[in-house]
Amino acid sequence: MIAFLAAAVLAAQTAPPAPAWTWTLYADATPVVLANEIPDTANLRVTLECDPGSSVARVTLYGIALSGMARVSSGDAVAVAEAAVARGESTRLALRTDHPAFAAFAADGRMNVLVGDHRRPVEVPAAHLAKLRRFSELCSG
Repeated sequence: MIAFLAAAVLAAQTAPPAPAWTWTLYADATPVVLANEIPDTANLRVTLECDPGSSVARVTLYGIALSGMARVSSGDAVAVAEAAVARGESTRLALRTDHPAFAAFAADGRMNVLVGDHRRPVEVPAAHLAKLRRFSELCSG
């Protein structure tokens, strides 16, 4: 019995950690993509993608399929964009990278997307802000 309990405790201590969400910048291809993901899986929360120099970021929110007018806010800036249901269970919209709302997002890493009654916050932690700013630089025309 004691050996069984010791084995169970040891197994619990050596269990692999839960997969971690992170922000990854894929800048070596077209489109440029900034993804909030669990690496090496199909798990995504948010992706931002653009064609270099286009000044347009396509934002996809995963796990929620909404369409209609989206109110995008960051800091004191607000933008309005058309949201559409995208592949799977996701919502897609486009924002100009030179819009004050996107500039505020690139500065502090916080943005809210409101479609109807559904609000989705997007947060890029300070440790990953350089990736967001690089994405913005690559996308801007």
